[in-house]
Amino acid sequence: MSTLQEKQLQFNPHLVMSNDGGQLSNDSGLLLLFEFFHKIKFKELVNELLHIDDSRNYCTHDYIDLFMQVLVQLIAGYSTDSSANWLRHDPVFQQGLNKTTLGSQSMVSRFIHQLSEENIVQLQSIAKALTTIYIGQQNTQHMIIDVDSTHSDTFGKQEQTDFNTHYGTTGYHPLVAFDGLTGLFLGAELRPGNVYTSNNAEVFLADIISQHKQHSCDMFLTVRGDSGFAKPEIYELCEQEKVKYIIRLKVNARLKNMAQQKVLYGPDTDFTHKESQYFKIDYQAKSWETVRKVAVKATREAGELLFTTFEFIVSNFVDIPAQTVYKLYQKRGTMENYIKEIKHGFSFDKTDSSTFLANQARMMMSCIAYTVIHLMKELTFPDKEKKSTVATIRFKVFHIAGRLTRHARKIKVRLSTGYVFSSLFWTILENIQQLVLLH
Repeated sequence: MSTLQEKQLQFNPHLVMSNDGGQLSNDSGLLLLFEFFHKIKFKELVNELLHIDDSRNYCTHDYIDLFMQVLVQLIAGYSTDSSANWLRHDPVFQQGLNKTTLGSQSMVSRFIHQLSEENIVQLQSIAKALTTIYIGQQNTQHMIIDVDSTHSDTFGKQEQTDFNTHYGTTGYHPLVAFDGLTGLFLGAELRPGNVYTSNNAEVFLADIISQHKQHSCDMFLTVRGDSGFAKPEIYELCEQEKVKYIIRLKVNARLKNMAQQKVLYGPDTDFTHKESQYFKIDYQAKSWETVRKVAVKATREAGELLFTTFEFIVSNFVDIPAQTVYKLYQKRGTMENYIKEIKHGFSFDKTDSSTFLANQARMMMSCIAYTVIHLMKELTFPDKEKKSTVATIRFKVFHIAGRLTRHARKIKVRLSTGYVFSSLFWTILENIQQLVLLH
């Protein structure tokens, strides 16, 4: 029980501060999240898919409750386990999670370290189920699978951490995939720090492709990746599954020589201006079993006589011009924004647990948190707010002061009459309550 405090302020003697405001929360806007959970039957989904071995004889918080708590904390921006200690008595967290008090830091940490490899697969299934809801609601027919690797720094003696020469630092080297059209999370896999970019990427992509082919036989899929994913196993996978691919190739002497023979010099060439030419060549690397089409971008700098810069993209978009292939590839730049959002917004790269398995679990819960907010934005936010980062959502919608008061059997949450984003809040709430899930 807190001791009553009251203090007169010196800059204005008429102002007195005290801590007798009653049941206040700084996160009243999270009630929108809990309402959204209810609407999409998220707790039922978790109970169906997540089965954690619990040998405890007596516990006040089962593991599903602790999973929900960690997820909400991540979404609200409380990424450390210790946050649980000072959120335990927050009235909005209590009401939303239906608990008289939340689990402590030690409970949260023990829960994460209790998760097994099977549980990691189950967490992946939860993320996939949320993706399925999105696809069903939006009637998605076209998806660009942007695949990439990123780095999660470590600063201790975590299992399977290692030095990565590309990033020049020690940590993990996870694979990630997002839909390049919408930012929808498609998959992630935590890997040791010293593995190559495309290590096991074909298996990773095969799982994603298989999942989304199940949604609709008419789903048009395209795999897009940088030169780190230029390996025949990926091309062959896509060709076998009738999936399109756009993958950058590293420059080599043979490719460059073939391209130099294709560039055109005309009598009207203005050598004072920069010039780019686009065309396709037939190419077969030593590791390829067949000839494939490669789109080429050749660039001659202003003041130069020869084309000296060449870029290459292998693609089975055989019927579209080379320049169009390049335009499609260039849109891959949005991938960096999605990675930044899931890292900075949802602590995807939080890897401070001692075991590899626990860090996998943390990563997957971050992915689920990202997907929940993405789904919530797309289905319930006004159009002009759908591109908001989670930091903006927390500022505008989640982190708002509210007072909980009890009258008979009702609990009323009172928001400030001066709440700046009040209109946005009530619009989202109305949209959530009117949401109809398509099955």
